[in-house]
Amino acid sequence: MTPRRALIGLHIGALAFGLSGIFGKLALAAPLAIVVGRSLFAVAALIPFSRLRAGESPIDRRRLAMLAGSGLLLGGHWLTFFYAVKISGVAIATLGFASFPAFTVLLEGLLFRERIQRREWTLVGLVSLGLVLVTPHFDLASGSTSGLLWAVSSGLLFALLTLANRATVRGLNPMQAALCQNAAILLCLLPFAWRDLLEVRALDWLWLFMLGAFCTGVAHSLFVSALHVLNARSAALVFALEPVYGIAFAWWLFSEQPTLRMLLGGALIIAAIVLSSRAKNDPPAVKAVETL
Repeated sequence: MTPRRALIGLHIGALAFGLSGIFGKLALAAPLAIVVGRSLFAVAALIPFSRLRAGESPIDRRRLAMLAGSGLLLGGHWLTFFYAVKISGVAIATLGFASFPAFTVLLEGLLFRERIQRREWTLVGLVSLGLVLVTPHFDLASGSTSGLLWAVSSGLLFALLTLANRATVRGLNPMQAALCQNAAILLCLLPFAWRDLLEVRALDWLWLFMLGAFCTGVAHSLFVSALHVLNARSAALVFALEPVYGIAFAWWLFSEQPTLRMLLGGALIIAAIVLSSRAKNDPPAVKAVETL
């Protein structure tokens, strides 16, 4: 793969991740059914890409249990994110989830006793200010406020997921690891979601297929392939465009026109994501790609 093709693949992958909220809103199904349907099609899409290559370790029982646990974190992240989409719309849900680099910085310092640098405190401040601007007024009875809280919870779970991967997926085939995580979601949540799945419309199965096959399987394979050619910092910068793609399509398809205040808040959050890619050699945004 040439660097140009790798860069194109990264943008397609970022677009696919950004479209997750779009397909989640198009699907008129319960969030739990959306999560299980996505994991079902993700498992099917990831199987062809999960063969071991040279230098990759097979998954033993201990790693398998750890992957199952991180898979539940991934499922929780998806579930809270789609709740946010249903309550407040794609734009607020996407921007709230984009708070995850700030949570990652804080949790890394707390759990791994890593000193938080001044630049990383700046990252936390930018995200916090961006979230304040995204919310017009704080009212738990308001759909925008409660949806943002669900989205921020999604960002927190995603940050925990990226940290769990530090001990879980290192040295493994990332596609195989993602397959195990999605299989864990499917096996654990299917007993609670099967009634909702019976009520899913035929058209909604198409959106669930797009979530699992395109937004998870294809996007994941494109990112992993591109990282063999491009450095992590370049991937993180492209990854920062995910909220832009999501908000742009929500504006186009659902007339979710962002206010000037929301655009300013979104710009601060995206600036924080870019800053996080410069803070460390292995930025949270790229580590997160391994489990999207």
